[in-house]
Amino acid sequence: MSRSLKKGPYINPKIYKKVLKLVKEGKKDVVLKVWDRACTIFPEMVGLKIAVHTGKDFKTIYITESMVGHRLGEFAMTRNFKGHAKKGKISKVYAFTGRYLKED
Repeated sequence: MSRSLKKGPYINPKIYKKVLKLVKEGKKDVVLKVWDRACTIFPEMVGLKIAVHTGKDFKTIYITESMVGHRLGEFAMTRNFKGHAKKGKISKVYAFTGRYLKED
């Protein structure tokens, strides 16, 4: 569900000040660490590198124009998909009962 148009987008004031300071000084190569995943990406962020906290570590994302209006957390996944079991011995063991092969 989106945020009310009357309220406007959620932008953390501390992050907004830091971004404006970086843009004013022209430091585009500095990585800004952010813990607020719910903060909306605003146009002044375009061209910056922002490290978003995933709960365990930081994922660095490069902000482009197509990201404006989205949330920071959308681009830093918190879960890492390792892939499904490959064909062979392991898949046969786990496919039989869902956990492990029963010994008769």
